[in-house]
Amino acid sequence: MTDSVSDALFQFKEIKLKILVTGGAGFIGSAVVRHIIANTKDSVVNLDKLTYAGNLESLGESAKCDRYAFERVDICDAAQLQRVFDEHRPDAVMHLAAESHVDRSISGPSDFIQTNIVGTYTLLEAVRQYWKSLGAPAQENFRFHHISTDEVYGDLEGPEDLFTEQTPYQPSSPYSASKASSDHLVRAWSRTYGLPAIVTNCSNNYGPCHFPEKLIPLVILNALEGKPLPIYGKGDQVRDWLYVEDHARALYKVVTEGEVGETYNIGGHNEKKNLEVVHTVCALLDELCPESPHRPHAKLITYVQDRPGHDQRYAIDAGKIQRELGWTPEETFESGIRKTVEWYLNNQPWVEHVKSGSYQQWIDQNYAERQA
Repeated sequence: MTDSVSDALFQFKEIKLKILVTGGAGFIGSAVVRHIIANTKDSVVNLDKLTYAGNLESLGESAKCDRYAFERVDICDAAQLQRVFDEHRPDAVMHLAAESHVDRSISGPSDFIQTNIVGTYTLLEAVRQYWKSLGAPAQENFRFHHISTDEVYGDLEGPEDLFTEQTPYQPSSPYSASKASSDHLVRAWSRTYGLPAIVTNCSNNYGPCHFPEKLIPLVILNALEGKPLPIYGKGDQVRDWLYVEDHARALYKVVTEGEVGETYNIGGHNEKKNLEVVHTVCALLDELCPESPHRPHAKLITYVQDRPGHDQRYAIDAGKIQRELGWTPEETFESGIRKTVEWYLNNQPWVEHVKSGSYQQWIDQNYAERQA
């Protein structure tokens, strides 16, 4: 890294930033907002449409801070985006707003095309016009950080293979294809228009405030209620699990210290088969809920038909972000999964508020169709 770039990054870090976080009421977005408010002197503008997976309760005490502001805006709404940029004048954008559930993308891909592709394009254009209006110092220090997924890389072949920042894209689902499209748009806007953009691709996140349609929260909540624990196929799909608060630390480090034009892969160094994850959750529930009438909870495991195009293995090489930015995950899977289970046990009001009728209807429909 050149001295001039290092100096610019140092100056960027020293300023108390105003960061616009899209999707800041979602699972990862809310963790980012909580991290910034709790651990820095920066301010946050949380821009979220509040779809089914957006929950302002996930912000906790952060939402009461005078450095926090909320805008209920759809990233596809160009006029509202322009208003937000004109009013708040952010120093950086962290773009997390996305439709993110593979199963939902299979049953209804339209929302994924609209939000992840059209929405990212609309946001990029709003950001570009705003960025062009800035003075030289602010323009130089501005960052657009696009947060993406390792699913854009597709399926790994060999048992020792890892996704690197140079791995070709081979998305398998409508969700991953839409995220791959958004990644390409961001890089094109950076190359063509000079927009100072950075891209990160992360592995599977888990932790507090995860919407209960994903594997880990679904297993926790179903087990507590004595419901079946649905496992796709044989449950031998391998994922690299990243604790969401570790991810939030990494994302803040990237937006404040990462080099423009670069991509950083973020992983948890925790490869686990899905079935192994479920057994671990069941064992923790057996330990932490000794009075549960459903013990041992593993007896609730039920195998269902695999979903179409299901990738077998994802695994991240996170060496670049460790070497260049000094980030490594603090949580092992064992420590992170225990914290996660304990959080759900201690936050039942949050759980009840997110389990709306529409969510439960979708869960029932999705898994009823897959019963083997």
